[in-house]
Amino acid sequence: MENNAKLKMQLQCPMPKLDFDVITLGHGSGGMLTNKLLDSGVFDLLSNDILDKRHDGAFLEMNGKMAFSTDSFLVSPIFFPGGNIGELAVNGTVNDLAVCGAVPKYLSLSFIIEEGLKMTEFWEILVAIKYACEKANVKVVTGDTKVVEKGKGDKIFINTSGVGMMHPKAAISQENIKIGDKIILSGNIATHGMAIMSVREGLEFETTIESDSTNLNHTIINLIEKFGKDIHLLTDPTRGGVATVLKEIAVSANLGIDIFQKNIPIDDQVASACELLGLDPLYVANEGLFLSFVDASVADSFVETLQQDENGTTAKIIGSVVEAHPKQVILESAIGGKRVVSMLPGEQLPRIC
Repeated sequence: MENNAKLKMQLQCPMPKLDFDVITLGHGSGGMLTNKLLDSGVFDLLSNDILDKRHDGAFLEMNGKMAFSTDSFLVSPIFFPGGNIGELAVNGTVNDLAVCGAVPKYLSLSFIIEEGLKMTEFWEILVAIKYACEKANVKVVTGDTKVVEKGKGDKIFINTSGVGMMHPKAAISQENIKIGDKIILSGNIATHGMAIMSVREGLEFETTIESDSTNLNHTIINLIEKFGKDIHLLTDPTRGGVATVLKEIAVSANLGIDIFQKNIPIDDQVASACELLGLDPLYVANEGLFLSFVDASVADSFVETLQQDENGTTAKIIGSVVEAHPKQVILESAIGGKRVVSMLPGEQLPRIC
């Protein structure tokens, strides 16, 4: 269904006629070519009442406590099964705000483009950004475009920063984690990383492994509305995967974490791809998942609610916070053995997001 929505958006946004087939250094000069590129692309496609003012910055009216986040995206390849770098950039920052307990509102959008990028590719990325913004209900309100010489970049890098209003029922903080909390994973792990790697390595499967990149803000806000302060911590396990994030939390909170391999959801083809490449799926990047630390009294209800959402159909309780072995994460394998889970020691999958 989401792919159909993307196709419909592309058909509604035909590429305008431009004087160049590729991005040139002149498109980053700040002069006529820059203005033509922005006028026929960014400003028209992402038009809104704030961006249309075309000032050096955006004027925002927001009252109360806010959350702010920024991220840079340099994924390779820039087009991959299930998405591209454009929607990845929007979803990444939207989700960072959401797991803070905020309602994302506004984004900045900055491009560093390598000379020679095809205009058709840039347009497809812009359309994906528009689609992702509309799906997440956020506005791009300011930004920047730079062009570097051929060989000085890798097609395109994107930075997005975002602000959002804190939800009044949210009390998301690592300090709120306590012994007995249940740890809930919203969906199948390692899908994004394996979608990227399947393209890089030329792997073929019965069906295409697609990235799980999506916005999670609507899903998370619905959970906050229902469970409020019983949600102690939310986080998205992107680079470093589930294992690294859990280890970081165990160390920072000075508490132990037990997780159970049999409860960790993963697609069969993704598991096969990981095995083929010798990768531990617990360390593979994700883009459409979040981990929740919730009070044990609401854990079952939380999972049931999440499973009714399109972003949580395979959600499961994967572990709990314990008093034993502080600062350690212990995994119980499917056959009952136990091992210590450490942080990712190096770069497992470079240029993954």
